[in-house]
Amino acid sequence: MASVPRKGVSVKDVRSHEFIKAYAAHLERTGKVELPKWADIVKTAPYKELAPYEPDWFFLRCASLARHIYMRGGKGVGAFRKMYGGRYNRGVQPEKFARAAGSIIRKALQELEKIGVVEKHPNGGRRITQNGQRDLDRIAAQVGK
Repeated sequence: MASVPRKGVSVKDVRSHEFIKAYAAHLERTGKVELPKWADIVKTAPYKELAPYEPDWFFLRCASLARHIYMRGGKGVGAFRKMYGGRYNRGVQPEKFARAAGSIIRKALQELEKIGVVEKHPNGGRRITQNGQRDLDRIAAQVGK
């Protein structure tokens, strides 16, 4: 049985890590997403000790959020805080789960809304727009080659 060539490639068909790197580079290259002034000094969560090392970490977070909303819309800031949360080292005491910083996620979602990739869902959370889906699929097709 011969393999049938595929018509299109979507975000679901490519590896997540490669797609997020490519979409983050696209966001940084186009200049539509504005990097916040505090991006070089802020921690991404209360349980972190240092700020991120990568200078383009905000674009990576925006790309990751866009991909997650593409895969399953209707998520809000609280769900993403839980998703990006991690282990809080409390010294001698046992570790606990701690949520990520909500302000960073909120600002990233607002930037994605400003460029028209996501919009607010009527039932709460965010969902991908048609233009956003087209952009993400176009980047996925470039990564999938």
